[in-house]
Amino acid sequence: MSGLGGRLREALRADGRVDADQLAARLEAVQRFLGIVDGHLPDTALVPARTLVERAGTRLALSRDHTVVALAGATGSGKSSLFNAMARMELSPAGVRRPTTGVAHACVWGPLDGGSRLLDWLGVLPRHRFVRESVLDGDDEFALHGLILLDLPDLDSVQHSHRLEVDRLLGLVDLVVWVVDPQKYADRVVHRHYLREFHRHRDVTLVVLNQADRLAPADVPRVLADLRRLLDADGLDGVPLLATTVADPNGPDGLREALERTVAERQAALRRLSGDVDGVVAALDEMVGAPGTALAPDDPAVGTLNRALSAAAGVPTVAASVEDAYRHRAASATGWPLVRFWRRLRPDPLRRLHLSGPPADPAESLVAATSVPEPSAADKSAMALALRTVAERAGSGLPSAWPNAVTMAARSRLGDLPDALDRAVAGADLGMDRPRFWWRLVGGVQWLVTLAAVAGLGWLLLGYALRALGLPELRHPMVGEVPVPTLLLLGGLLAGLLLAALTRPIARWAARRAGQRAQARLTAAVAAVGDESVLAPVRAVIAAHADARTVLEVARHR
Repeated sequence: MSGLGGRLREALRADGRVDADQLAARLEAVQRFLGIVDGHLPDTALVPARTLVERAGTRLALSRDHTVVALAGATGSGKSSLFNAMARMELSPAGVRRPTTGVAHACVWGPLDGGSRLLDWLGVLPRHRFVRESVLDGDDEFALHGLILLDLPDLDSVQHSHRLEVDRLLGLVDLVVWVVDPQKYADRVVHRHYLREFHRHRDVTLVVLNQADRLAPADVPRVLADLRRLLDADGLDGVPLLATTVADPNGPDGLREALERTVAERQAALRRLSGDVDGVVAALDEMVGAPGTALAPDDPAVGTLNRALSAAAGVPTVAASVEDAYRHRAASATGWPLVRFWRRLRPDPLRRLHLSGPPADPAESLVAATSVPEPSAADKSAMALALRTVAERAGSGLPSAWPNAVTMAARSRLGDLPDALDRAVAGADLGMDRPRFWWRLVGGVQWLVTLAAVAGLGWLLLGYALRALGLPELRHPMVGEVPVPTLLLLGGLLAGLLLAALTRPIARWAARRAGQRAQARLTAAVAAVGDESVLAPVRAVIAAHADARTVLEVARHR
């Protein structure tokens, strides 16, 4: 981009009505615009702007010393005769048959040194190029040195290829002289399809009423006035309008003087490009329109998206599994030690889903895939609807193809979204990586009462064995009427059952809290995925739209 800008500034160093540096800045802004909107707007809509940037650099790099002027007109307007009269040689075939001029002819005033490459770029064949060298010219021709005058094919030719050639060259030349005749000066095709399209190029447009000798002298002003009315309706008010004739040797003098002024100013190329920029910017401005609205984090559409992604990622299922796993692990840690083994034979709900929390090593970025169930059809539909809602909300108010660009951005990473959600769920800290302190405390108490019950049972069994062997009977200490061994056995069993019964509602309450915390963390992790995979691309399009508006302001300033 900077290389193009340097070449343009180098080529545009000239004084005049069109500020060269400003034109270079406008062209650079158009090129920056193309870079910003690349991938967001259809390529077909950007073809004129890309063509302009390429053509501007090429045209100004080829020659600043030549002014390319085209004679354009319909069949019978006498433009080829006018071309020959201006060149003062019979160069282009003239006649009344249709079409007469099939290819463009060029006459170059002065040396052809820098004009050859320009004519190559214009596509004028070498056999159709003619030179008015200074050796052959009189002093009256010197003022036209640097002029390249083109005689274009008839714009209403029955040959489609001729019309295509006219359209191509009209997009390349610096100044256009529209040649009309008294009989067809109001031709609808000429005005609607050509003159009207040049309203942005008034500074590089001339209109000549040729063959004025066919009119009575009193009718010439009337016809010129009517033609001026038509030109004003075409948006060409202020465009020079001349009457010419080749029947009189002095008939083309007015046109010759106008071209001499144009050649002397060396401004036609700059004016033409400035008008082209105006046209391109106007079209781009319609595609950009008013400023867009950023999607706020608390926008309802964002909340809907996060809920849909949470459902698709299985957050409710994982949160329920965290709650179940908490109860399972709490019961395993705080239950009666004699039955803990049987409980541990049951699968852990979290491990069944292959959820083990974030990696132990923070530097380790890989996490194992989970076994969370695939989203249902309803979840997928809800996620698709949420994506569409976000795109519609973010793209509201944007013109042309921008809403479609926002929608494409919102769905650009849809294929990677399931894996990203699964990684977010697998890597989330569920708060289940270590036992709770109260589990250990209750578990320790359970072991104490269990040991007391075992001790009481052993004491009673020992007394029974001694009696069975006929040995002296053990005398058990008493607490009231109850022997201590019995009290230890029954008290230990009852205390263990009572402690398990008391901790069960506490475990359920704590499990619900753990599930809620896990759901909040999972929702945040899923929201981060949504922000990165959906909202970030959408914000990039909105930012590109804002940047495009900014650079378009530079391109618009003339």
